[in-house]
Amino acid sequence: MKRHKQWLGAAAIPLVVACAAGKADSVPMGASEPVTGVEWRVERVTVGGESLAAPPAGSPHLRIGTDGNAAGNLGCNRFSAPVTVHGDRIAFGSLRTTKMACDPARMSFERALAKALDGQTLTGAAEHGELTLTTGHGDRVHLTRGAPE
Repeated sequence: MKRHKQWLGAAAIPLVVACAAGKADSVPMGASEPVTGVEWRVERVTVGGESLAAPPAGSPHLRIGTDGNAAGNLGCNRFSAPVTVHGDRIAFGSLRTTKMACDPARMSFERALAKALDGQTLTGAAEHGELTLTTGHGDRVHLTRGAPE
């Protein structure tokens, strides 16, 4: 019986560490502005050298929670993903999305935004109510603070 208790205790330690590893820290990024707990409106995305302005319809936005989850709208479909924030790095896990179809312009923007976020680790710089997320390939997501309209 004693061995069973010791084994169970040792097994619980990695679970606690694994669960805590997914949480976003609330350390401010860039200047003195936090990126977590803020509603960010996506203004434009630059992927593969092509810059796309966010469509007026759909209100693309995202919120990086302090609980290790991100959620928002890609332009047509809603999404959620696990996220980790450490310093100026934001690591998104695989995006989970709804599967609605919209007009071609919104879908094109959505594909570009999803490509920039899905499974990517981005470097973030927040300053004066603006946030720029940059992938290792140089793709960028430009956001502004504030709730979508």
